[in-house]
Amino acid sequence: MKGWIESPCNLGFCKSPISPSRSLLVSCNQHFSTVFFVTIMTIPDSGSLMDNESICLPCTPEEERRIVKELTEKAESCLREGNLYYVVSNRWFTKWQKYVGEEIGVYQLKELSTDKQASQLTKASERPGPIDNTDIITDGGDRDKSDLQLSRSLLEGSDYVLVPQGVWEKLHGWYKGGPALPRQMISLGIQGTFAVEVYPLALKLIDSRDKSEVIIYISKKASLHELYKQVSALKGVELEKVRIWDYFNDRRQTAVADSNQTLEESNLQMDQSILLDVQVDGFIPSGFGMDSTGNELALVPMEPQRSSRTIAGGPSLSNGYSADYGSSLYQGSTLSSISTDMEYVHDSVRTAPRGDRGLAGLQNLGNTCFMNSALQCLVHTPPLVEYFLQDYTDEINKQNPLGMHGELAVAFGELLRKLWSSGRTSVPPRAFKGKLARFAPQFSGYNQHDSQELLAFLLDGLHEDLNRVKQKPYFETKDSDGRPDEEVANEFWSYHKARNDSIVVDVCQGQYKSTLVCPVCDKISITFDPFMYLSLPLPSTATRSMTVTVFYGDGSSLPMPFTVNVSKHGYCKDLFQALATACCLGSDEILVLAEVYDHHIYRYLENGDSLHTIKDDECIVAYRLSKKQAEFPKLEICHRYLENLKPGERKRFLTPLVTYLEGAKNGADIEIAVNRVLVPLKRKTFSPLNRSDGSKVNGSVSEASEESTSDCQIDTEFGNPSKDKDSEDGELSFRLCLTDDRGMSCKPILKDSVIKSSKIVKVMLDWTDKDHELYDASYLKDLPMVHKPGVTVKKTKQESISLFSCLDAFLKEEPLGPDDMWYCPGCKEHRQATKKLDLWRLPDIIVFHLKRFSYSRFLKNKLDTFVNFPIHNLDLSKYVKSKDASGSSVYELYAISNHYGGLGGGHYSAYAKLVEEDRWYHFDDAHVTPVSEGDIRTSAAYLLFYQRVKTKSVPSGPVGESSNNVHEEF
Repeated sequence: MKGWIESPCNLGFCKSPISPSRSLLVSCNQHFSTVFFVTIMTIPDSGSLMDNESICLPCTPEEERRIVKELTEKAESCLREGNLYYVVSNRWFTKWQKYVGEEIGVYQLKELSTDKQASQLTKASERPGPIDNTDIITDGGDRDKSDLQLSRSLLEGSDYVLVPQGVWEKLHGWYKGGPALPRQMISLGIQGTFAVEVYPLALKLIDSRDKSEVIIYISKKASLHELYKQVSALKGVELEKVRIWDYFNDRRQTAVADSNQTLEESNLQMDQSILLDVQVDGFIPSGFGMDSTGNELALVPMEPQRSSRTIAGGPSLSNGYSADYGSSLYQGSTLSSISTDMEYVHDSVRTAPRGDRGLAGLQNLGNTCFMNSALQCLVHTPPLVEYFLQDYTDEINKQNPLGMHGELAVAFGELLRKLWSSGRTSVPPRAFKGKLARFAPQFSGYNQHDSQELLAFLLDGLHEDLNRVKQKPYFETKDSDGRPDEEVANEFWSYHKARNDSIVVDVCQGQYKSTLVCPVCDKISITFDPFMYLSLPLPSTATRSMTVTVFYGDGSSLPMPFTVNVSKHGYCKDLFQALATACCLGSDEILVLAEVYDHHIYRYLENGDSLHTIKDDECIVAYRLSKKQAEFPKLEICHRYLENLKPGERKRFLTPLVTYLEGAKNGADIEIAVNRVLVPLKRKTFSPLNRSDGSKVNGSVSEASEESTSDCQIDTEFGNPSKDKDSEDGELSFRLCLTDDRGMSCKPILKDSVIKSSKIVKVMLDWTDKDHELYDASYLKDLPMVHKPGVTVKKTKQESISLFSCLDAFLKEEPLGPDDMWYCPGCKEHRQATKKLDLWRLPDIIVFHLKRFSYSRFLKNKLDTFVNFPIHNLDLSKYVKSKDASGSSVYELYAISNHYGGLGGGHYSAYAKLVEEDRWYHFDDAHVTPVSEGDIRTSAAYLLFYQRVKTKSVPSGPVGESSNNVHEEF
């Protein structure tokens, strides 16, 4: 039995169920600020998790949206570890967003744009049913309802959303359903980054007594003691008798001690096995406290091991882990005491056969192929191999506040040594991943990431950990002020080197020249900046035909469709430019691009939106306005007609129009604007139907329509004399009503109706028989699609571009975007300056990042364009602007990071060359196979690693081809 409280609200009464087992504070956000404290006698509780939630019914969609927004903002303002969030199916949440009129997310817009007929925009007013999360949970079978798990590989924003506890309680109170999927907010890394642990750690517990297996779920922030308690309770074994082994790769690695160390620090991985040993009659299982080789527990050292013995010119890779060192870590060292991966420690004692050195793969720890690919490229970079195989202890900078106390450099160095000493035995990089998660929480967890983003972090992190500069001096940079480029470049480089000096700077950093020119005062600013890699755009030669109908916002002409060709992989700014040329857009005019769906404006398009978001079966319009008019509020006009079959019901039809409102204050101003934009549609009074079909929206306008337009100029000046003068009592000559964003509510507009100031005013025009007699609505019917279906497109071979064309696109002069304005010291204002980049100083190792991934508000896209890159003799001399550039400008390819497939579900691998063998290998996680040089050029190439070739003679071969005259000295 439940108690109910009734309190007045603006919609009648709101009932809130009160659990009779406890006292509750009951309130409703849409009420007045009345609060009730109610205590009800204790009766056995029903046990339902949501019994205590308040139900506020009925609530308008606007009220629900406001309440959820306020609760979300409140939760975001007080983020702390332990806060509860709930996982909600995006399928259901999208329906709720449409119901309340909230803008839906990126992925939903993509989905709607691909299949508009199946979308539920036309049913925007329908209230969603109960919350349904069944599409995102795994088939639990006999699993406890309180321990439901999500399906793997779900993406936030695409498959699910996270809502704060307060929002969930409201939603569940309004809609019921479920099941509830609570998740805790945890703190990641040393910086304490907050994140919701959507996927807790799943461990396969193997009982050594009967070999039975069970999956347990536990937070990565839980302590090992909590793991012991959970296993003890699950197996019904006294806590003192429980012993747990790290059973990674189904081998006893190390004993997991009952301590306060977190699972995150212990390097336990998702889905790995742990082994349970049970103490019998006081007997401790043999080997507990030892590793799999019988040695005492080994720990990752905080410093690289020093040794006088060498292998192939580098220090020997002895075990080097002493009991004393391990004990010191256990006895309160501030550095983490993470156990290493014992499955390959004993192998590192032996030196790998020379023919197998550098051929160890990296095991995939769960979507870590991105990390494995980047790491294989780095550990096969000759200068880094030479550096980390030697003694680099003295260069570790533990005091650098920008670094990671040297721990990242040590972890990387130890991993590189293991990979170069393990022969062909694959290495699980668990210790390195643990360090990575600690210092870069964005790479924690088991989601796929970008190998280039990881590479950028690693290069920067290794540089700061190995920075030889302990105290960075301060320099105030000076402007070039007409000084010679060589002088300014050397000055900038000396400033940079005085603060940054490491192996990474020595071999991986170059310098480019950046020139900015103010379009107003012609002020030139020249700076010289360092770089560690170059992100090159992929210019596309493939084009796409698109048809867009242009409407005149000032009512000066009839709508006209234009078909233009744009880059297939371009952006809306390219479509803007093509349309501007096609319709002879004036310098004082702009185009407002929009997608029309279901006779209303579905969305406005921005410069940065990818053209991939526009499908061939969609209808795109452009509203032509002067730049001055564009500063005024916009007026959106949608059209309706009276349904004959259903008396009183009106349906939307025709294409919406957009015009401007200059100082609009009342309904009469709205009428003037509507009349202005309808002028081109006015029929000629002497022959209302005397017009050929050819004058419709088909690309040509007949003389009759031109005469009609000129006749209508009188109407624009003198109002609308052809309308009956029946508006003396405050009524408008048009039937207009104000509407909301969803077009659901309508408020009639009279002449003296006050119009609130807004960027966009939306009105509905109800067409009458008299309107049809006066205006030809056929011009607003049957918008052409972007590209007519059924047209057979001849298949062409895969698009191919050269690496040099990518470089040219990267270095070409272009204007800055409106969101990246430059503050001009001459004008003292932000200006949209032009920017030009030039290479000035080249590094020994140069990395090219091919920008295959593009991101916009509505879509993520990948380009599979084949880039033809040189393997030998890459000559960059023509791009280097420095007159006294030192060193060769010729480079040799030695590694590639590849990405296969699409976004979210792709796969990374690497090609790397063993310089000593002059042979290429394919590193696909743990699998390493030889590959011929002719097979390494693919459309999957993502990161290209080149090393400078030290020449003894000038190369005579063609650029981009191998040359026998080039002598390589790596």
